[in-house]
Amino acid sequence: MVIAGPCSAESEEQVMETARGLAAFGIHVLRAGVWKPRTHPGCFEGAGIPALKWLQRVKKELGMKVATEVASAGHVYACLKYGIDMVWIGARTTANPFLVQEIADALEDTDIPVLVKNPVNPDLDLWIGALERLNRAGVTKLGVIHRGFSTSQKIAYRNDPIWKIAIELRTRYPSLPFFADPSHMGGSREYLQEISQWALDLGLEGLMVESHCDPSCALSDAKQQLTPPELKQMLESLVVRDSDTDNDAYRSGIDALRSRIDVIDEGLLATLASRLEISRKIGTYKKEHNIAIIQASRWDSILEKMIAEGAALGLSREFVTAVFTAIHEESVRVQNDILANDTPVQ
Repeated sequence: MVIAGPCSAESEEQVMETARGLAAFGIHVLRAGVWKPRTHPGCFEGAGIPALKWLQRVKKELGMKVATEVASAGHVYACLKYGIDMVWIGARTTANPFLVQEIADALEDTDIPVLVKNPVNPDLDLWIGALERLNRAGVTKLGVIHRGFSTSQKIAYRNDPIWKIAIELRTRYPSLPFFADPSHMGGSREYLQEISQWALDLGLEGLMVESHCDPSCALSDAKQQLTPPELKQMLESLVVRDSDTDNDAYRSGIDALRSRIDVIDEGLLATLASRLEISRKIGTYKKEHNIAIIQASRWDSILEKMIAEGAALGLSREFVTAVFTAIHEESVRVQNDILANDTPVQ
């Protein structure tokens, strides 16, 4: 499923022209920002209520469903009044439980579908908490949108995908409709295809993509919007994979490979348990000799050595760092428990 449309509803002509272009190749849900939360005042902050009338016209003339972002109870009431078919909660709003609760109260016992974008920062509990607030208010048609997370590091994308958080949410709630927002994740047209393909390869249900009839004139996020023909071309380039198959040859092959992984995983656990037992002995030894838990130089040398050996085995620096950092943190924890225990070492 693809939800597409302009970042902002800027004028009736712009909304209608974009909607016609999208409807021409089968897009059934138009998204358009009516209220735009901007970082700096004085920027275009949306056309407001008049734009809801433009979306009404899209529904009437083109038969499309229409969706927009809400960030307050007032926005919700206006959307319900003007017959908006679906709303979403933006990343900045998801990060504020007070606003989410206000929106949830306004949506109480309505049957309008609600999509929730991930919060600005990588906080899975905050994302889940927003869904819980809506669910407790009686909102049952819920879904999520993964648009990446803000980062201070220099990366190609506008937002860091951190797919592992999306995968964790997917694992916990496998039946929850899950969309990716490649426009906000990439921040530039050049990245939209690769991000979209990655999202589909992970098994997400659909995409929310920004499309504008003339992106060069867009009043917000011009660099990340595609024209309807460009969006059509991008979508046609994507490979949609089956979630599973009953093919006997595939099942036999995949089951054999997974059995091998199961054996390796069991060995990994046994190895980690053995390593942790040695860490406990080290903790006891340090306690006997009144030595601090962490020797930074030792840890730095181990990590660099493992990164180098991992590279020789085809393992990425990021992967090796994450694995050994987790192992190190657990070793520190068990040694700290030993040193914190007042019972003297015998």
